[in-house]
Amino acid sequence: MSDISKKRVCVIGAGPSGCSVLRAFQTAKTKGAEIPEIVCYEKQAVPSGLWNFTWRTGLDGKGEPIHGSQYRHLWSNGPKECLEFADYTFKEHFGVDIPSYPPREVLIDYINGRLDKAGVRNWVRFNTVVQDCSYQDSTAKFHVRVKDLNSGETSEDSFDYVLCCSGHFSTPNVPEFEGLNSFTGRVLHSHDYRNAEEFKGQNVLIIGTSYSAEDIASQCYKFGAKSLTLSWRTNPMSFHWPDNFKTVPLLQKVDGRTCTFKDGQTAEIDAIIMCTGYIHHFPFMRENLRLKTANRLWIDSLHEGMVWPGNTRLFYIGMQDQWLTFNMFDAQAWWARDVILGRIAVPDRSVMDTEWKKWRAAEEALDGTDESCIRFQADYVKRLIELTDYPSFDMEGVVKTFLEWEHNKHENIMTFRDKAHKSVMDGSQAPVHHTPWLTAFDDSVECFVQQKKSGY
Repeated sequence: MSDISKKRVCVIGAGPSGCSVLRAFQTAKTKGAEIPEIVCYEKQAVPSGLWNFTWRTGLDGKGEPIHGSQYRHLWSNGPKECLEFADYTFKEHFGVDIPSYPPREVLIDYINGRLDKAGVRNWVRFNTVVQDCSYQDSTAKFHVRVKDLNSGETSEDSFDYVLCCSGHFSTPNVPEFEGLNSFTGRVLHSHDYRNAEEFKGQNVLIIGTSYSAEDIASQCYKFGAKSLTLSWRTNPMSFHWPDNFKTVPLLQKVDGRTCTFKDGQTAEIDAIIMCTGYIHHFPFMRENLRLKTANRLWIDSLHEGMVWPGNTRLFYIGMQDQWLTFNMFDAQAWWARDVILGRIAVPDRSVMDTEWKKWRAAEEALDGTDESCIRFQADYVKRLIELTDYPSFDMEGVVKTFLEWEHNKHENIMTFRDKAHKSVMDGSQAPVHHTPWLTAFDDSVECFVQQKKSGY
């Protein structure tokens, strides 16, 4: 038995990034490599992390903070061709070509399909939340305390490596505005948004300019909101919105239902939805192991965007601001796996610091356009893939698909999902969905994949 097979690896979270780690080790094992024991802790009862939908907000039925931010009728806001796994295509999973912008139910089916193909669900301890992760120099081990949410019992185990894959879109950033206590309508963060029908016939204020602001505003329009007021802090969203949209500077104060904005404009509002982002929050990690960073392309501290410099046996996966998603998580997972298997060497601290500063400077030199940011992250992912046996693919093709998507959004924010793209993984051309997104109300796998119209 090799030394590596005697080691133990803790994976925190079985969402997309955690599943990428499991897949990476399973792939190495299939190819004949000795691998360490893998133990993955997942606080939910099922895998796929934030892609799971729940009607609940706040706390779950066992008193744990709700992790996911999914809402009814969510469809992918980017082309599936830009997030496709290189080792498991959509066509392989579904058996047919499907349109480019799948609903949530279709995407989670795809994610779970690869996990099941890998046969690694038995590596995951579901309904188990990590409460504390520390490292002891005396034992050269991480000590991880967990709670079984079914039995209520706590236990502690030791590991040689830890990969934190718990994501960073679960703890909302909620700003304060003068007079909110007096507001007589509904106030919520996008983390707690669940259903666009709730806002039918209402005057809705959206605060923020992120993807969630774009999508929730569009959804509210689709499901019959009376008006949408979009409030920005730095720059407004530069889309051609429908006639019942209005763009205003940042909210300044609230008095009853009257909202006043930085330029003096006012609006009578029924509901305020804060699409104001999330914070990286890892309360279960000890202070000397805890990542603290803003959401950006080259995040603070981590070597190659993953390795904790104070302890190179700790990795954070998927913590960047994201253009690429699933295949970036794969690239990181394969790279981290190969560090653990001894195939890639991590340099000493001084070299790590120098390299980190180089990439931070490159990030800060970007011109701020979407294309420059997409290319920065695409180059990062391509560089990681070249160091491992993860299947290579046409990264320039992915970039071009992103740019087509950007063009289509700016041409018409309400119809970009009606476009179709080509897979860079297998060359298949996506069909156009049988119903335009604005009038498509059936989100089921059957309707989308099998292209069967429902009588909804």
